[in-house]
Amino acid sequence: MSTLAWILASGVLMSLLALSGSLTLLLPQRLFNRLVLPLVALAAGSLLGGALFHMLPESVDALGNDIAVYGWLATGIVVFLVLEQFLHWHHCHRPVGEHRPVGYLILIADGLHNFIGGLAVGSAFVLDVRLGLVTWLVAAAHEVPQELGDFGILVHSGWSRQLALTYNVASALTFLVGGLAAYTLAGRVDVTLLVPFAAGNFIYIAAADLLPQITTQERLREKAAHTASFIVGLGALYLLALVVR
Repeated sequence: MSTLAWILASGVLMSLLALSGSLTLLLPQRLFNRLVLPLVALAAGSLLGGALFHMLPESVDALGNDIAVYGWLATGIVVFLVLEQFLHWHHCHRPVGEHRPVGYLILIADGLHNFIGGLAVGSAFVLDVRLGLVTWLVAAAHEVPQELGDFGILVHSGWSRQLALTYNVASALTFLVGGLAAYTLAGRVDVTLLVPFAAGNFIYIAAADLLPQITTQERLREKAAHTASFIVGLGALYLLALVVR
């Protein structure tokens, strides 16, 4: 297979991982409703784990422990704060029942994250096919819990399960776009600063939007379940970082 063929295949396979949310379509609506908030908690842990244990260390490795890394991290947080303010304002001027802003934020952040992942995997394939395969496996390992969590966020934000799945797959296609961009540019453009920026996006969504939703439950059993789901998402990304670094 040619390098371009490997990049195309890896991009398509990564996008198909977004279909993991389709498993929930087999569940009865009542049972699924009980799983939505645990999925949101799982997403919060996965987003924070991805930012803290993967994206920030990668940024420091590439750029050094420079203040610019944290400046771009802060920029990612501020940009999403401004974006959510706009979405809230826009939402208030639309009919009741519109999708909640956090749904749009997660799609934008996940799309950017997948694009960056595609750039990384595509660049690795350009250097060496074996390196590309290893990089793809590392990226794929944390996609399933994150995609399941993203699916739960979209449903909790007002999307139907079918529509949430469609949007999730659409945002995953940016991985393929990133891979093709890496192949076309062949190292001529440095996008390293996008990594801490995207990490800031993830931290903002997890801390400002998701964690408040799972801390308002009154029943101790629900609090425990949501906390456990959050820890699973965070711990899975931490363990993965120990394995691959």
